[in-house]
Amino acid sequence: MKTYFAKIVSLLQVSSLALLGCLLLITSPAYSNNQLSFEQLYGKYSVTGLEFSDKVKALSGKEVTIQGFMAPPLKVESQFFVLTKAPMAICPFCSSDADWPEDILVVYLKKRQSFVQFNTIIEVKGILEHGMFVDPDTGFVSMLRLREATFNSL
Repeated sequence: MKTYFAKIVSLLQVSSLALLGCLLLITSPAYSNNQLSFEQLYGKYSVTGLEFSDKVKALSGKEVTIQGFMAPPLKVESQFFVLTKAPMAICPFCSSDADWPEDILVVYLKKRQSFVQFNTIIEVKGILEHGMFVDPDTGFVSMLRLREATFNSL
C-alpha cells in the first residue's frame, strides 16, 4: 500500500513540475508573440476606413519588433523615420489620416541621429502606439507609431 501511494505522489510531483515548466514557457518573454508584420496591422476595411487588428490593439503600449524598409529621411539629422513594407521614394505620411497608407509605420527613435538610408530590410524594436496623432514639431499625421525605438539592418 505504501509503494502505491509513493508512486502516486511521485507522479503528482512530476506532473506538477511539467505543468510549471509549461507555464514558464508560455509566460516567458522569449515565447511571447510581440513580432508584428505589415499584414497584421489592420483587421479589416470598412466604410469608415481601415480598422486596427486585434493584435495591434492588444500590443499597444508594449514593445514590439517589426521588419521593413526605411523610407528616405526628410532630413539628414532627425529623431524619426518612416518604416515601409516596400522601398519608397517620397514622404508617405504628409497628408491627412484619410489618406494614410496601410503599409507604413512612423518610428520615433530614442535619440536624434544622422541618417544614411538603408537599402535593405531593417528590424525595428519600440513601443507600439495606434490612433491618429499629429506630430507637434512637424505637423505630420500618423496612425501607427513606434516610440523609444532602435533598429538594425539584417
